[in-house]
Amino acid sequence: MTRIAVLSDIHGNTPALAAVLAAVDAEAVDLVLNLGDIVAGAVDPRGTLDLLAERPDIVTVRGNHERQVLTLSYDEMGGADRIASGVLTDADRTWLGSLPLTVRPAPDVLAFHAVPDDDATYLTQTVVAPTAENPQGVREATDRELVERLGTAYGAYGLYLCGHTHQARTRPLPDGSLLVNPGSVGWPAYADEHPHPHRVEAGAPEARFAILSRTEDGGGGGWTAELLAVPYDYEEAASSAERLGRPDLAHMLRTGRLP
Repeated sequence: MTRIAVLSDIHGNTPALAAVLAAVDAEAVDLVLNLGDIVAGAVDPRGTLDLLAERPDIVTVRGNHERQVLTLSYDEMGGADRIASGVLTDADRTWLGSLPLTVRPAPDVLAFHAVPDDDATYLTQTVVAPTAENPQGVREATDRELVERLGTAYGAYGLYLCGHTHQARTRPLPDGSLLVNPGSVGWPAYADEHPHPHRVEAGAPEARFAILSRTEDGGGGGWTAELLAVPYDYEEAASSAERLGRPDLAHMLRTGRLP
């Protein structure tokens, strides 16, 4: 049996990351994957970098926020990226800049942040104009949308691992492969304006990750997924956000919902 622990979207939340890594270390896993968006946040980006530096065994891909903190000017950045950028050392920047867009940890596994050829496209969800019936402005992606967004990678792997939307999901694909989003370690809700205003909320503050297991028999290449949520001291994280001038994020960290 092969077992892979997958985490994503830490967003500088060191207490949440520490809880997830403790839970992962209690499991018999062969590999730990980090799917990006590591430090941009208003909790403790410096601590997150320091904790990950102690774990060279973790295989990491870059997220859109890694690109943003390295390439955007200060005026172009959002608040979370500005906080993260302010703590980065030259060594941090070199490491973040070296991260790949995708990794293939096993011949039948492809891991990436958003979609294989872009770090900011939604895969498992589709943004739509908000309506009275759907005020959040997001819906589940159709099979056709998933296949189109996977592009040339579709059909080449038995397991696809993505993050970015912060929503824990497992989706069997039409060819029998499996798509898994582990959810967010440290950022359970957010709002965005593009391409339409929308809100994404986990509805609970726990830190999330996934365990993928493969046996030699069974469908979908033998892969099965367990989506996990672990408690952590979210009050510590929320208090840190308040000290950094982000009471809105403190509310999100305490509740898993936007104010």
